[in-house]
Amino acid sequence: MILAGQYLKADRFARAVEIAARAIAAILGGYGLAVLCSVALAMVLPMARADAVLTGMLAGLAVHAGSAIWVFAASSAARAWVGLLVAAVPLAATAMLGLWRTTGGMLP
Repeated sequence: MILAGQYLKADRFARAVEIAARAIAAILGGYGLAVLCSVALAMVLPMARADAVLTGMLAGLAVHAGSAIWVFAASSAARAWVGLLVAAVPLAATAMLGLWRTTGGMLP
């Protein structure tokens, strides 16, 4: 015989796993997105190197905060991870393009 309390424990565990997955996405995924944003902007902004790095880092802080908010607003943890990856692809491509441009066409 299955008691109603067993269903509640299973639901609580599933909800806790969902929240933990979102928290990990917000912390680690948001950090990765912020780093990619700061690197991409530092590579492509047409200003002095120090100013470009500072601007990129400040923008990265805003991206990290925005991505954390978006992760918890997404309908599921899987959608949150996919959204972070979709946002990371153009930033990574921009960073690689900037690296390619600054090294004279040679990538390490």
